[in-house]
Amino acid sequence: MIGVAIVGCGLVGSKRARAVVDLGAPVVTLYDADPARSEKLAAELGIPAVVASSPADAFATDGVELAVVGATHDALTPLSVEALEAGCHVLVEKPGARRRDELTALVDAARGSDLVVRVGFNHRFHPAVRSAKALVEGREHGDVLYVRARYGHGGRPDYEREWRADRTLSGGGELLDQGSHLIDLTRFLIGDVTLAFAELPTLFWPMGVEDNAFLALRGDRGAIAWLHASWTEWKNLFSMEVALERARLDLEGLGGSYGTERLTVHAMRPEMGPPESTTREWAAPDESWRLEIEDIVAELDGSKRIGAGLDDAAAVLQLVDEAYQR
Repeated sequence: MIGVAIVGCGLVGSKRARAVVDLGAPVVTLYDADPARSEKLAAELGIPAVVASSPADAFATDGVELAVVGATHDALTPLSVEALEAGCHVLVEKPGARRRDELTALVDAARGSDLVVRVGFNHRFHPAVRSAKALVEGREHGDVLYVRARYGHGGRPDYEREWRADRTLSGGGELLDQGSHLIDLTRFLIGDVTLAFAELPTLFWPMGVEDNAFLALRGDRGAIAWLHASWTEWKNLFSMEVALERARLDLEGLGGSYGTERLTVHAMRPEMGPPESTTREWAAPDESWRLEIEDIVAELDGSKRIGAGLDDAAAVLQLVDEAYQR
């Protein structure tokens, strides 16, 4: 099984490290700017991983073939390029960079290489999303007419002091944070889109980046998407509705504090009127992190991927750039 280096042992890095262990792959080494955080994670996982003294040492550790890069947005592309140069496949946390042109360095480094680079838009692997995608692609209920989606939380005390509120480190606020997930999911479900409208206010938190993002996207095949990502949601929320010609798909929850994940299909009857509604729930822990790693390992063995690549990240960041320029 492929050996993994975890670079960045914060909240997301910890989730990804646990996903690697759950898959049965070895976490060979851990690196974080705070060595105590690496040592704590190794102890929590109960693994004999080497605590590296630098990203370069982590990437060069014997047995490492895949680097999982989770860091502040400003460091994502530089660390990923360094991993590629060390001969590692890469899973870099979303959004991959602060801007589209910044991602170019990673695209160039990967071009002509046999190494795999994936970007961590893990929501593609939630079962409700995968089920919805199968229904959209199967066209049993016709074409997509529009998408409505909301995703948000309420922050924490002193949220304005965290790195996400520092534009130098983050590149932007809620648009890049949870908004990038909504953009990627929209593209995953309906294909390529263009930006029709963007409003990026700072409504509550005293910070120099937006705490809400309102976007309208227009699909190449005519569908419209209305997206709202928010750091003023207060009660954690994920909700996505996909309206088809003869049904509506309601996706709710992501597990944990976002509530039980469920997909409800409201299928129109021939005589119209009240639809026939069926709901499926997934009460198990969030397995999207493990499934994303599994998808990369499968791709290395020649299988077709469903995870996001650099082309997907570039498309998301292009839309983000356009929204910030309005």
